[in-house]
Amino acid sequence: MGKVPGVLFVVDPKNEEIAVSEAKKLGIPVVAIVDTNCDPDDINYVIPGNDDAIRAIRLLTSKMADAVLDGVQARNARLQTGAEEEFAAEGEEVVEEAAVEA
Repeated sequence: MGKVPGVLFVVDPKNEEIAVSEAKKLGIPVVAIVDTNCDPDDINYVIPGNDDAIRAIRLLTSKMADAVLDGVQARNARLQTGAEEEFAAEGEEVVEEAAVEA
């Protein structure tokens, strides 16, 4: 890995508590599918869901992957049009809004 990741996506934070604690130490935001048996306190962005059912995991991870790909495509399109500064400002606004909602 060339650099520290910008975010960590976890399916079962109870099972992956070492990864969650390492991300917290490094200041990496954690997005996680949280079940009723998990403590959401160390998670920055909680996705309520069943982390035990394979169908639920497949659905949520595929939607997350689609969202990441959409974000990358949108960023690349804006960079090609020369709207880097506008994109950076808008990205900061989205992150702030998500933090307020969490």
